[in-house]
Amino acid sequence: MQGSQAVQTKRSTLLILLTRLLMATFIALISALAGLMLLLLGTRLFYQGKALPGVHADGLDLSGLDSSAIISTLQSHYTYPDTGTIALFDGEQAWLATPAALGVSIDFSGMAEQALAIGRRGGLLNQLQEQLDAWYLGTPVAPIVVFDQKVGARYLQELASEVERPMMEATVSVRGTQVEVSPGQIGRWVDIAATLNALVKPIAEMHDAALPLTIVEKYPVVLDASDAAESARQILSAPLHLTADEFEGLTLSPEQLAPLVRFERLESDGAGRYLVKLDEDALAQILEPLAPDLTREPRNARFIFNDDTRQLDLLEEAVTGRTLDLAGSIQAIQEGLRGGEHEIPLVFSYEEPAVGSQATAEELGITEAVSVVSTYFAGSSAARIQNIKTASSAFHGLLVGPGEVLSMADILGDISLDKGYAEALIIYGDRTIKGLGGGVCQVSTTLFRAAFFGGYEIVERHPHAYRVGYYEQGPGSPGPGLDATVFVPVVDFRFRNDTPYWLLLETNIYGNQLLWKFYSTSDGRTVSWSRTISGEVEAPKPLYKENPDLEKGEIKQIDYEADGMDVVVYRTVTRGEEVLHQDIIKTHYLPWRAIYEFGPGTKLPRNVEIEKS
Repeated sequence: MQGSQAVQTKRSTLLILLTRLLMATFIALISALAGLMLLLLGTRLFYQGKALPGVHADGLDLSGLDSSAIISTLQSHYTYPDTGTIALFDGEQAWLATPAALGVSIDFSGMAEQALAIGRRGGLLNQLQEQLDAWYLGTPVAPIVVFDQKVGARYLQELASEVERPMMEATVSVRGTQVEVSPGQIGRWVDIAATLNALVKPIAEMHDAALPLTIVEKYPVVLDASDAAESARQILSAPLHLTADEFEGLTLSPEQLAPLVRFERLESDGAGRYLVKLDEDALAQILEPLAPDLTREPRNARFIFNDDTRQLDLLEEAVTGRTLDLAGSIQAIQEGLRGGEHEIPLVFSYEEPAVGSQATAEELGITEAVSVVSTYFAGSSAARIQNIKTASSAFHGLLVGPGEVLSMADILGDISLDKGYAEALIIYGDRTIKGLGGGVCQVSTTLFRAAFFGGYEIVERHPHAYRVGYYEQGPGSPGPGLDATVFVPVVDFRFRNDTPYWLLLETNIYGNQLLWKFYSTSDGRTVSWSRTISGEVEAPKPLYKENPDLEKGEIKQIDYEADGMDVVVYRTVTRGEEVLHQDIIKTHYLPWRAIYEFGPGTKLPRNVEIEKS
């Protein structure tokens, strides 16, 4: 019992001691806190308007300093804007500038405000916490670096004038026959915004720096035109000769070529070059006038029919037709000149003839003579005979295709001295005069009769104004009404090969006979014909005309008398029971007087009519 009481007494004593100890500790703690609070508050009162203890900037103790003292201290320490160095360079060029020149400054007032604000911002507890942290740990004030980029931009703009240059395209031109060339230039601009952005980091850290200017380059499409200039010089180094078969050629001198030279700019992926060429419109104007003389119509081969072998013997080779390919020729000229050529063949489109030189009688359906006609020209002058030979030779060996219309005017072309024709008597209006081609109508009349008696379709036929004795002479002459005149290009004779076979024409002259043969294959057609003559009128009395160029006593007949009449020829062409053609061919012949010329003083027959002067 007593033991239990003793234990209980000890516990009570221990509890009292612990309670007293805790109370003493609490009182001491409250006293310490109160003392600390009094110390802090007292310090704040002591440092009123001044930086609290522990406030510093880059190792400078700012505690106890008011705003002006802080600013003065900082200004003495932070000299970066005036003593720092910013080096800007572009290649081998370099420029040195102080940060201040680029618009850099330090906000000392702002730093002073920040220093004085430490321990004095926020609630009381926050202020006391900052005050304690500054006192115990120290609180730095960061420099406030100001970068006025407008000032920096002005500085860089002044510097840019030494760096920048405009972009220029290379140029090439022709002056006279001389080629002038100027190189291009890469454009360069200072990217001020990018350069300022690159300066931000070293300036913010207040470090010296060496930085390249940020340069923007712009390349011309053509930087170097020297190749184009050399090509142009090559073109103008010699005359240009344009050639073709059966063509004397065309030569353009360098002086003529120079105004035609053009420089076409070609671009690909931003890069380019000049293509040197001649002006295509100008070339076309030069070439177009040449086209008619360079054009060659395709011509069938010419043959004669061998009556022994019944095959065709080649008389003239076929001719391939051609027309000037204007676009192709221009392209050939451009490509040739670029390749350094100065003799360039023109380009043509070609057309093969319907009948080549290797054609056979079997292929063309030519097996026999289907019409053979002769006319005679006894008494013709040498000039008239020459014209008959020249005109008839144009048809020798000629082929007329199935369905084709043969035009005598087309085959003869121009009747001129250059083609071998001479001056002989021709009918012109109501007179017989000397003119080129007199005697050609002997050929047209013979051709007309061959087509007439061969049963071919007559497309166009014109009679003579009066009866011509040549066309009614010789054995087998059909008499008046079956003549045909031509006067190229106004009056023509035309007929159609209305058979399914090719028709071969042959003309031969034997003495005063013109023999015309048609070779083909008969399709069974036959010809019947008849004629009526009416209204016959005797020729007027001869007329005599004085010609001072004739000698006394000399009389020369220049026109021949012929009776007038109207002739109607009827032709029927049949094949079996089928009538192929029914023709009525009408001719009105004027009565024609003989005309004589005589020299002055010539004695004339009695009762003759003399032309009054």
